[in-house]
Amino acid sequence: MKTIFFLGIWVGTKKKKKHKTEETKRRHRQKSKKIMKKAKQVNTDNEPPSYQEATAGYEEMEAQFSWDDQTIRQTFIRKVYAILMVQLFVTVAVVAMFTFCAPVRFFIQTHPSLYMASYLMFFATYIALSCCGDLRRQFPWNIILLVLFTLSMAFMMGFVSSFYNTKSVVLCLGITSLVCFSVTVFSFQSKIDVTSCQGILFSLCMVMLLCAITLSIVVPFGYVPWLHAIYAVLGAILFTLFLAFDTQMLLGNKRFSISPEEYVFATLSIYLDIVYLFSFLLQIVGGGRD
Repeated sequence: MKTIFFLGIWVGTKKKKKHKTEETKRRHRQKSKKIMKKAKQVNTDNEPPSYQEATAGYEEMEAQFSWDDQTIRQTFIRKVYAILMVQLFVTVAVVAMFTFCAPVRFFIQTHPSLYMASYLMFFATYIALSCCGDLRRQFPWNIILLVLFTLSMAFMMGFVSSFYNTKSVVLCLGITSLVCFSVTVFSFQSKIDVTSCQGILFSLCMVMLLCAITLSIVVPFGYVPWLHAIYAVLGAILFTLFLAFDTQMLLGNKRFSISPEEYVFATLSIYLDIVYLFSFLLQIVGGGRD
């Protein structure tokens, strides 16, 4: 009887141990399943977003950025043309005074040292504004240098115009205004990218340089009218192209553009194009004063 009793206890303990091992295995399986689920959730959280999710709202952001760029560019264009109008008004006023006022014209023509002084001021301010980027972006030094540059250039144009008759000066002013208006409309409306034609402009500059060297060699032996006429025509064509080039750089809708921070440099470039165009037209159609 004792052996049967102990045998029953041993079998019962065996069944209990087996039940416990099965229960622990089941718990381990449940824990492993939970760990796998958590791992899958982490993987799904770390997966990169799809193309649709990544580009959601991109079109709205792009439209906003383009709108901001257009606003900045339009403000930049208005600022440049406002400064340019003031420069041209001062230049035309000085040219008119030196052309129509006989005492001023006589005084200027008898004091050429004033022309040399204005040329030195022009050269110094031009080098400072062209080569010193920090200086031309620093207010108020950029405006002060631009005012000195404009006054010196206006004085030189007035001095040159005083040697031509009044009709020639007025005619050249009208032609320059018409050419500038036409080039500006062309630059705003045309699809032709003048900013990509830098090689052509460089070649024309080299031709102009060769003509200038030839003139400087030939003139001491005698004046050659046709050679000077070719030089003046090439100069007028070249600075007409430069005017279109700088205007399209200002607009910023072609291959190359100028930064909105460089409003002084943009004004300087367009102003020089117009003034040089006027001076070459004066050499072509201008008649000497009697």
